[in-house]
Amino acid sequence: MIDFQRYLLIASIAALSLMLLVEWQKFEPATPVITSTSSSNNNSTTAAPTTSNDSGDLPAIIGSDEFTTIKANAGVSTKYITVETDVLDLKIDLHGGDIVYAGLPDYTMSLESDDPFVILEKNDTRNYIAQSGLIGSNATDTSEGRPQFAAPNANYVLQDGSDTLNVDLRYQYSDAITIIKRFSLSRGEYLISVEYLVDNQSDAPFQASFFGQLKRGDSVDPSVNDEGGMFAMKPFIGVAYATNEDLYNKTTFSKMQDKPIKASVNGGWIGIIQHYFVSAWVPPVDSVNELSTIVTKQGMNIARVTSAAVTIEPRSQGKISADFYTGPKDQYSLQEISPGLELTVDYGWLWWIAQPLFWLLTKIHSVLGNWGFSIIAVTILVKAAFFQLNQKAFTSMANMRKFQPKLAEIKERYTDDRQKQSQAMMELYKKEKINPLGGCLPMVVQMPVFIALYWVLMESIELRHAPFMLWIHDLSAMDPYFVLPLIMGLSMFIQQRLNPAPPDPMQAKIMQWMPIVFTFFFLFFPAGLVLYWVVNNTLSIIQQYIITKRIEKSGLPSR
Repeated sequence: MIDFQRYLLIASIAALSLMLLVEWQKFEPATPVITSTSSSNNNSTTAAPTTSNDSGDLPAIIGSDEFTTIKANAGVSTKYITVETDVLDLKIDLHGGDIVYAGLPDYTMSLESDDPFVILEKNDTRNYIAQSGLIGSNATDTSEGRPQFAAPNANYVLQDGSDTLNVDLRYQYSDAITIIKRFSLSRGEYLISVEYLVDNQSDAPFQASFFGQLKRGDSVDPSVNDEGGMFAMKPFIGVAYATNEDLYNKTTFSKMQDKPIKASVNGGWIGIIQHYFVSAWVPPVDSVNELSTIVTKQGMNIARVTSAAVTIEPRSQGKISADFYTGPKDQYSLQEISPGLELTVDYGWLWWIAQPLFWLLTKIHSVLGNWGFSIIAVTILVKAAFFQLNQKAFTSMANMRKFQPKLAEIKERYTDDRQKQSQAMMELYKKEKINPLGGCLPMVVQMPVFIALYWVLMESIELRHAPFMLWIHDLSAMDPYFVLPLIMGLSMFIQQRLNPAPPDPMQAKIMQWMPIVFTFFFLFFPAGLVLYWVVNNTLSIIQQYIITKRIEKSGLPSR
């Protein structure tokens, strides 16, 4: 009975690991509806409650004059302008000043293509854009229309020797009020400053609130590799945001329909996350901002932030602004932008273990320069940290293997009496000083570390398209020739041969099939994960073989 429980526990652990590896992103957290009464520490007035226009595309301040005449502007004769830096390729629509395309030159769509990875785009098959504007008493963006900006140039390029690039779009709000919508970009940065520079030469104050939103359809995430078909990894895609109570929350698009987000926060941020990449609006930290989501009648998913209203006095100038990030989930860069934004690199509930493992992985990579060898090194270090626990586990297994004939004899003697069979086994364990659970408990202790390392390997942008050696050109993709999964299956088979055989025939058959079943699933897993399991199994085999041979030669079991 005890032997059966031991193997049942091991099988349960293996099954749990497999489920986490295959279906981890099916987990969908509940979406809280949060209302905060925290106040701002600036002089701006608090943002008024917002609603949506009929289409749901743009917010509107309740009770405000929503109509603003769109003035004609002189500028380049084009609908879009392009902006290029060393890390961003953008396309901006002059109607509204929205970012309708964002490519990342440092990240390719695939290993076979040199085309930059496209995170934002608007075409016949995919609609994912970043919009921004002004609403309120002096709105420029209303249900009646969007402002038509003018730009002096059609193309903007960050020149060699320059660290910053400003792109100014001009809009003549009235004869006395001119608005410049400025996009400020920096070399090597994915963070874009979006400012409305208002020159108010009228006799009345100008008051408006900034809104920024991400609008995305239900199109496929281009960052997901679906080579494995139904067995391919299905990362989380949805909205993430920060509140005063919790720096990281997330919800799926499907839940937004019934449980829309509505939160009032100091600072905060809201964005849309996908595998390896994130886009997020980051409003001013010194104002009260409204975060919200909506699903339009057209099926568009919108994540929105509306900032507190800003008043620009007559005959003066002022600005209304927010930051926008679109790029890789580089946690060390994201944590400098806004608290909690680095948590979009989601390591799950084991983040407190995963974070140190990621730090260790990056430090080793800075020395070795190869992520594959870095994974091997981390696996060895983790294995060394649990050396004593593994020593006890393998010693217990070796002892059980040594006394398998006696256990089989007891089972045969008391075939029809389970109670006496269990009593006889317990007496043998006590006499020979064997702990039947000694091989299981250390494994249970180690499982959180193994799972946390898995999250690190799966979530880290650093491993995307990272080569290892020989035929492994991408550690985040499946092994094209299935060599590593087959080696992994062989290592499981060898481990099984070193373990004591289960006395129950049915259980023994199930255990014999496990290497085959695991090999099948691992065929579709990313090569980096399979590499970790191969190295871990290999080290376990070496340690277990040495212990087993030592105990088999001795007359008494080791403790």
